[in-house]
Amino acid sequence: MLQFANAKINIGLHITGKRPDGYHDLESIFYPVKIYDGIEILPSQALSMQVYNHAFPVGEDNLCTKAYRLLAADHDLPPVQIHLLKGIPVGAGLGGGSADASRALIMLNQQYKLDLTQQQLESYASQLGADCPFFIRNKPVYATGIGTTFEEIAIDLSAYHIVVVKPPIHISTAEAYQNVSIRTAQVDLREAIQLPVQEWKYHIKNDFEEGLFRHHSEIQELKSALYDSGCLYASMSGSGSAVYGLFDSAPDLRKLQSFGTVFLG
Repeated sequence: MLQFANAKINIGLHITGKRPDGYHDLESIFYPVKIYDGIEILPSQALSMQVYNHAFPVGEDNLCTKAYRLLAADHDLPPVQIHLLKGIPVGAGLGGGSADASRALIMLNQQYKLDLTQQQLESYASQLGADCPFFIRNKPVYATGIGTTFEEIAIDLSAYHIVVVKPPIHISTAEAYQNVSIRTAQVDLREAIQLPVQEWKYHIKNDFEEGLFRHHSEIQELKSALYDSGCLYASMSGSGSAVYGLFDSAPDLRKLQSFGTVFLG
C-alpha cells in the first residue's frame, strides 16, 4: 500500500500558557498544504523502516514505527516494512513527522481492516504527538489546548498561491520554546481570518517569530523577501524555520531561491 502524507501550515500561533505537565497551551489555525511525504507499507518478516531523501539517521523512536507499535499493542498486526520518502522538510514547522505517523495509522487501519473510527484513530494519534490528530481529519481547524482540541473552521485558500521556503536552518522544538514569550492572546484568530488576507499581517502573528528572529536573522530576512516579492501575507509556520507567503498571482520564485528550498503548497 502506497499513500502520501501532506504538510500543514499555521495561520497565527499564540502560546498562552505552560501546563504542569510541561506542555504549552496554544491557539492556532492548522491548514493542510500540498507538500508530501510518500509512505509505503509492505508485509515483512520483521518490523523495519527505510527512509529516503533524509540526512538524519532513523532510530527506533521514529514516529511511524511508534504508530505501528501503538496499534500492535491492541490489535493482531503482522510485521511490516515501512518505506518513507521524505519530501516535507525536517525542522521546518510543517508537521512532517506528525503527518507521517498519522498516515501510518490510517494505512494500517485500512490494510489490515481494523475498522477503527476517525475518533479512535485520533485517540491513537494524540498519544504520538500534539498535532498528530490533525492529520487524521486533515481539514482546517482552530486548534487549542496542546494542539489536540479542534474546532472545524471555514477557510479556503485555494484561490491563492501558497509558497513555502525552507532556509538551511533547523529549529528544534526545545529551541523555539526557550525563546518564546507566553502571553494572553490579543486577537481571536477565528475572527481575524474573516478579514481580507492583505490585512492579516496587521492582526495575525506567530509568537515564535519574535524570539527566533533575534537568533536567526536570516528567517526574518526571508519573511521580508516574501513581502518584497509581492505576497499578501507571510508568516513562519509553527516553530519554524519554514516561512510561507500567500500570493494572489504566480510569483517569481527565482527571487526566493537564494534563501532556501522553495515549495508550492
